[in-house]
Amino acid sequence: MNKHNYKDADLSHSPQARADAILEKLPPEVKNWAQSLPWHQRRYVLSLSYILCASTPELQAEFLDDYTADGLISKMFEDIDTLHRVKQYLIRFRVKKELNEIDLRSYIRQFYIHSAQDVRRQTDQYLESALRFVLSTEERNNVFNYILGFEFIKIVFQMSWLQHERLARLQKNESHFINTYIKPIQHAHRINGIIVPKDERIFFARRHYYVQPPNISYNKLIELVMATFSTEMVTDCGFTITRHSQSVEFDTDYIYDPHPEEERFPTELQFI
Repeated sequence: MNKHNYKDADLSHSPQARADAILEKLPPEVKNWAQSLPWHQRRYVLSLSYILCASTPELQAEFLDDYTADGLISKMFEDIDTLHRVKQYLIRFRVKKELNEIDLRSYIRQFYIHSAQDVRRQTDQYLESALRFVLSTEERNNVFNYILGFEFIKIVFQMSWLQHERLARLQKNESHFINTYIKPIQHAHRINGIIVPKDERIFFARRHYYVQPPNISYNKLIELVMATFSTEMVTDCGFTITRHSQSVEFDTDYIYDPHPEEERFPTELQFI
C-alpha cells in the first residue's frame, strides 16, 4: 500500500505533470496554440522565454513595449466608453491631452517602465504582471486608470502648498487625501529642493514659500511622480476618480484663485 502511494506521488510530481500545470495557467487559446506547435517552433518559444526571464526588468519593458504596443493600442481604442470617460475627466482637470495613438503608446511604455521600477527588488514578479496586462482585458484597461491617475498627480505636484490646502478642503475625506497624496508630494518638494521652507515660524516668510508655485521641468515632473508613487497607487488614484463623479472634488476657480482670502499660512497642512 505504501509502495503504491509512493508511486502515485512520483507521478503527480513528474516532469509531464509539472508541464501540464504550467499550461493550465494559460488562457485556453494560448494553451491550444502552444500544444499545437511542432518541435522546431517550440524551441523558438523556449529561447524567447529564456531570454526574457534572464533579462533585466528594463529590457523586459523595452521588449514588451516594442512587441505589444500596437496590439494593445488597438484593443484600448475598442473600449470607447472608458476612453471617452477618461477624456472628460482630463478636460475637467484642464489637461490638454487627446489620448491619441501617440499618447497611448507613450503611456504604455511608461507603464511598463514604472512597473519595472516598482519591482526592482522582486524582478521575478515583473514579467508575470506584464504578461497579465497583455493577456487580460481587465488588466489592460487599467492603463486608462493609470493615465488618469498620473495626470491628476502631475497636477497636484505643480500646485503651491496653499493650493494643496484648498484642494484638500474640497474632499469628503480630507485626512485620507492629505495622507495619501499631499504629504508624499510636499515631502518630495522638500527633499528635492523644489520648495524649501525657511523661517517657518515667521509669518511673512512662511507665507512666501506657502503660496509659491513649484517650478518643475517636464522630465523632472515625470521622474518625481514615478519615484513618489507606485504603479498601483497611480492606478488606484485613477480608479477612485472614475468610480464616482464626486469621489475627488476639483474646483479650478477656487483652487487657483490668485487673490487668497485666507488670513493664516499654513493651517491644516502644517504637518511636515
